[in-house]
Amino acid sequence: MARMDELLTAAEREAYRLLVRLGQADTAELAAALPAGDAAALLAALRAKGLVSAGTVARPLAPDVALGDALLRRQEMLDDARRTVAALSEDYRRHSRRRDADHLVEVIVGRDALRGRLREMQDGARTEILWFCRANPLAMAGPDNTEEDSALARGVRYRAIYERELLEKPGELPSILASMAAGEHARTLPALPVRLAIADRELAICPLVPDEARDLGEPTAALIRSSELLDALVALFESFWERATPLRADGSAADDLSEAEVLLLSLVVSGLPDKSIATHLGVSKRTVQRRLDRLMGLAGVDTRTGLAFQAARRGWLTAPAGRS
Repeated sequence: MARMDELLTAAEREAYRLLVRLGQADTAELAAALPAGDAAALLAALRAKGLVSAGTVARPLAPDVALGDALLRRQEMLDDARRTVAALSEDYRRHSRRRDADHLVEVIVGRDALRGRLREMQDGARTEILWFCRANPLAMAGPDNTEEDSALARGVRYRAIYERELLEKPGELPSILASMAAGEHARTLPALPVRLAIADRELAICPLVPDEARDLGEPTAALIRSSELLDALVALFESFWERATPLRADGSAADDLSEAEVLLLSLVVSGLPDKSIATHLGVSKRTVQRRLDRLMGLAGVDTRTGLAFQAARRGWLTAPAGRS
């Protein structure tokens, strides 16, 4: 709505009020009553706005009639302005969505650049990191990922799924066990569909070039921000997490299993061959088989398949309360 000072100046309002009190006045009378101002110019302005009658003697006219049309025109102009603003705002939002979509996915080229982004992602994480760890790391091997230690120390939760083949790589299993001791929740599967890292469910990094094309040039990855695509990647991780085999090395209260037995059971259920298990545990293959015989006897079975079933049934590999 238009303000009164947009319709009448302060001097015009004062002159009109004087005429209302006087009832009528000519230019000389109005000039004598006004503390300041050009009485003739003020009367002319008031006549032009329909507030004063014509003639040598000026009489005030009703303001609602005189100013009503002006207010109506101002209201119509305001309504037009509001419609214009609404149309411009919608246009802005539409183009902003299109512009923002261009920034939802950023392409990262080069091993060093990818490694740097993975480090930044972990340094900036507030609550959780989700990780698909395939064999043959593309940019950063597990032992090189020093950012995880500091993130775990400040309370960031890590959930990682490791490909079985990765567990057999020299130095990888000890690194994984160290991370688990620091608080990482680890599971394993025979194979994973992609490499993937997700921070706080707000940011993901996913390589774009398949393994068979890795030797064709620098690795290329997508940095994906909050979007339906990111939601789909989070759902993908959760679906694989549900069916992955837990890795544990902290012992089990159920049936008084030792830490070494729980770790052995984790590696057996994950599918690692006895020779690899023996190498990682620093014992002989015969020792691995003897310990497995004890676990099978404890479970009341005579096959590894039966042992895996009983381990799941008895919760031998289930994380204790407060962990998952």
